[in-house]
Amino acid sequence: METLINGLHHVTTLAADTQRNVDYYTDILGLRLVKKTVNFDAPDVYHLYYGNETGSPGTILTFFPYGNIPRGRKGVGQLTYTAFSAPVASLSYWMDRLHQYSIPYAGPYKRFSETYIRFEDFDGMGIEIVFNDDDQRPGWDNGKIPADFAVRGFHTVTLNEVNPDKTVKLLTGIMQHTLVGEEEGRFRFKAGIGGPGNYIDVLHSPKDVHALQGAGSVHHVAFSTDTDETQLIIQQQLAESGYNVTPVQDRNYFHSIYFREPGGILFEVATNPPGFAIDEPVSELGTALKLPQQYEPRRAKIEAELPEIIVK
Repeated sequence: METLINGLHHVTTLAADTQRNVDYYTDILGLRLVKKTVNFDAPDVYHLYYGNETGSPGTILTFFPYGNIPRGRKGVGQLTYTAFSAPVASLSYWMDRLHQYSIPYAGPYKRFSETYIRFEDFDGMGIEIVFNDDDQRPGWDNGKIPADFAVRGFHTVTLNEVNPDKTVKLLTGIMQHTLVGEEEGRFRFKAGIGGPGNYIDVLHSPKDVHALQGAGSVHHVAFSTDTDETQLIIQQQLAESGYNVTPVQDRNYFHSIYFREPGGILFEVATNPPGFAIDEPVSELGTALKLPQQYEPRRAKIEAELPEIIVK
């Protein structure tokens, strides 16, 4: 069977203050700002992409910082926690680092035989770091966090569901995931070869409140596919199964289709190419404001209205 879904591609979240968001993810978590662009549907709002040195699929966390918007609420029908992967030997380093920045965290805990800690960003987005030695992706040495301790990219995302059966059917069918573990109402699935960056957890949580979208809440989760051709196969399969899947959207750095899974969470399938180096060299990623072609005639106005960003 042809592999259509490789694993995670990116997670996109809403945020409030732009500079606080940049400070948190570049200075505290040590991610690289790999692309500074705008929301293609609302160009008065940034779209900020963070990841590893090159912005590889499976490392990319993106934000729409809307300014003064109310905080969201975690609950069912939402991706509630995005987990990053880091080496086992870095556990003490990360606990000390969070303490240094006065960021409260919970744990260490154990889940599926791995140790993890849990905390939130300034807007309440749920973050975990899972400590394991299975992740062969290199860490990025940004001059603040040693590469040996740096996060490698995503490990897992957690979907909270009231009735997970239909979501599980989607994941194990069209989305080509395999069940690899179950623990206290949490079902873990892997895509492709598995391992960190290729896991998705479905948490059966019927007693949770319903999620509310706002600052700190995840807008959508994107899955990786290799080519435009594999994306079109997935699109056709989704449509034939009754999903209201969108036409292909050109996001400059990948092509996307969107649909809602049965629990209401917005899913995206994104192509790996062309990648973030299509309009600036790897050495300069994230340093200049990049606009889609349709907004270039409005560049002066857009730049004047967007807040200044400083990467420390």
